[in-house]
Amino acid sequence: MEMSRKAIPYTPNDKSLKDMTIMIVSTSGVHLKDQEPFSTDTAQGDSTFRIIPGDVRAQDLTVTHAAPKEHYNTDAPKEDINCVFPIDRLRELADQGIIQGVAEKHVTMMGYAMRLKQINEVTIPAVAKEVVRSKADAVLLTAG
Repeated sequence: MEMSRKAIPYTPNDKSLKDMTIMIVSTSGVHLKDQEPFSTDTAQGDSTFRIIPGDVRAQDLTVTHAAPKEHYNTDAPKEDINCVFPIDRLRELADQGIIQGVAEKHVTMMGYAMRLKQINEVTIPAVAKEVVRSKADAVLLTAG
């Protein structure tokens, strides 16, 4: 069965995992504690994104999210950010030689947003530029 490039975004990979630098892109609402939190305005959500430095300490991260608690309970990520933003796990994989390394930056958003046109036309192209500029070999996508 042949995959259609119009239906499925697909980029062939010819690198071994041990030769790859990995970047996290997440819609879990993770941000640095000293960054502006994502808006919790449930009428609009938040279509912005945050850049997280690759050398961030897990304890310097938190989560702000507008989704109702029954859809996304942020208690566990606030206790251990690695359950939605596995920065320490990636570092362990790099230390073990399973991956080459962790990217110099990561990108996070809040998955709850009502301005879909703005997200599709502005936010996603800007995030894609950050990914390309990062020179990461692969992206690990996570959600809340």
